[in-house]
Amino acid sequence: MQGKIPNRQEAFALLTKYNKSDSLIKHALAVEGVMRFIARKLGEDEEVWGVVGLVHDLDYEMYPEQHCQMTKQILEEQGWDESIIRSILSHGWGTCTDVEPKTPMEKYLFAIDELTGLITAVALVRPSKSIMDVEIKSVKKKWKEKSFAAGANREIIQKGADMLGITLDELIQITLDGMKTVAKEIGL
Repeated sequence: MQGKIPNRQEAFALLTKYNKSDSLIKHALAVEGVMRFIARKLGEDEEVWGVVGLVHDLDYEMYPEQHCQMTKQILEEQGWDESIIRSILSHGWGTCTDVEPKTPMEKYLFAIDELTGLITAVALVRPSKSIMDVEIKSVKKKWKEKSFAAGANREIIQKGADMLGITLDELIQITLDGMKTVAKEIGL
């Protein structure tokens, strides 16, 4: 039996029920924007990819020690489809789950999650504080500074690019392009 495929409105209501932090909500919106952008490029279901991006860190604010595990429980209780739950769990592969990303949606979520955080930090140190003038070279320059946005795990980002069979530059460009589609919503 297939579970529920929620729409964006339902997903956003659930996100804001469990997350009050402006930065976490903006991160969710950034990941959603990138996932929707990639889905459009690949001819995939933009709504499903967007919902997965939007709620990927559903439990992070309230249950940081049980990240991904509580999301699984919450979404199962909501009757969400197993494929959506699995996709969300896969973004924590190697850190908080053993669910390896297999589908394109899972691989992209894994690859771009940390990268959106790094790109946000790069945008915020620019005089304009805008994503619109961030380029690959700006991100690559800050990439080398391990103390800059230290929480953005570069190994995971690189592993994600490798998993997708694309270069780091290609992944950065796709993520930048996707974030630019939601620049206003994420305050950049």
